[in-house]
Amino acid sequence: MAASTERRAEVSRKTGETDVTVSVDLDGEGRYEITTGVGFFDHMLEQLARHSLVDMTVKANGDLHVDDHHTVEDCGIAIGQAIAKALGERRGIVRYASLDLAMDETLTRAAVDVSGRPFLVWHVAFPAPKIGTFDTELVREFFHALAQNAGITLHVTNLYGANSHHIAETCFKAVARVLRAALSADPRQPDAVPSTKGTLSG
Repeated sequence: MAASTERRAEVSRKTGETDVTVSVDLDGEGRYEITTGVGFFDHMLEQLARHSLVDMTVKANGDLHVDDHHTVEDCGIAIGQAIAKALGERRGIVRYASLDLAMDETLTRAAVDVSGRPFLVWHVAFPAPKIGTFDTELVREFFHALAQNAGITLHVTNLYGANSHHIAETCFKAVARVLRAALSADPRQPDAVPSTKGTLSG
């Protein structure tokens, strides 16, 4: 991955349920501009951008009069598509990363393979069905959409925790940190696809 290569992308997705525009810069500083109409989700996406160091703009208008589901899922789809587009052939990346992330009483583990093969393994249970007005089941929906559309294998396990807000936040922060590591440039193989197959297209 040559130093001059810009790993940036923009994706727009418009359906009868949502209108989402996303831009990412994989070599950013963690700057963000997030507006989805779902306050807690905005907060989580801010954590994702800040701790991955991926500059991220997300603007979404969705059918929130129904519920938050379509907005959250479609943001995951668009962010995943933007990451995949920005990665291109995935040359020169570290590819793998894993991390245990602590927050107060909570510990969550995330591991990623930026493989071109989408898969989510999710071992996270929330003690409460809602965080404020936000359905906790939507955390999984977001990461499933992200993994499927970014073309990544993602494992997330909450090892322990008592507070649903903390559990959700550690999921977003842990995934952010493993993405930061796995998407980073590998100085020992700056132009190589990190696979014996010679491709990470799936």
